[in-house]
Parts: sequence; C-alpha cells; structure tokens
Amino acid sequence: MGRRRKEMTMKVMVMVKATKDSEAGVMPSEELLREMGQFNEQLVKAGIILAGEGLHPSVKGKRVKFKGKTTSVVDGPFTETKELVAGFWLWQVKSMEEAVEWARRMPNPMPAEIESEVEIRQVFSPDDFGPALTPELREQEERLRAESAAKQS
Repeated sequence: MGRRRKEMTMKVMVMVKATKDSEAGVMPSEELLREMGQFNEQLVKAGIILAGEGLHPSVKGKRVKFKGKTTSVVDGPFTETKELVAGFWLWQVKSMEEAVEWARRMPNPMPAEIESEVEIRQVFSPDDFGPALTPELREQEERLRAESAAKQS
C-alpha cells in the first residue's frame, strides 16, 4: 500500500449527502453495512482510503458562524437536508477521474429505495496556496502535521 501512495497525486473528500432518513436517525441495515464494509475493503487493498466515517444527524450538531472577529453558535437541526453531509471518505487518488470511477463502484450509501448522492471535492495541497504559503508557514504546517500524527500513534 505504501508504494502505491507515492504514485498518487491528489486527495479528495467524498461526501455522502444526507437524506430525510439519515437526518431522522434511521440507521443503515445489516446488508448495507456489509456492502459498505466490502467496498471499504476494496479501497484499503487498493491503497485509496485514508479515512472514512458516518456522521450523526444535524440535530446533534452545532454551527459556529463568524462575522469579522465575532462568533455565534447555532444548534442543529439544520433545515436544508440536501446541503448536509451524512458521512465522508478521504481518498488519495491519481486523478478526479479515478475518484469518480471508485465512487461509481460503491453501493448506494442509503437504503436502495432512496435516491442519494455523493460529492467529490479535491483537498488543497500546500502547493495550491502559491507564494502566500511562505517557507516559514510551510515549515509550521509540516511541523503541526508531524506533531498531530505523533499524538495519534
């Protein structure tokens, strides 16, 4: 798996969009959990998956809003279900096309009778920030990543 990662060039976040059922707290069936487990196994064997989790409904969530230096907190639930995320994966792939190929292989992340969708977005890399990410800021970013990884071990 380590060898394959060196060949890859981009990270993407694959977001499973929420549905009325997921927002109501309806849990996936044993069959769907089994299918997702098999799909995740394929991702692991291919060296694609970096992380992946399901999320509790927005009723258990909070939003922190910013206006200048002022913040406010809004309690869930949040009304626009189509804008909410029910789960995610973080994948490392060669291209957006490869990410789409993998997403097309996944089982429907919601019960089969429910229309659902996933959104795939590229994660920024340090090079994407250009000269604004000075050598000092880049060094700080690398140090913080290393410290965070060490605390996870």
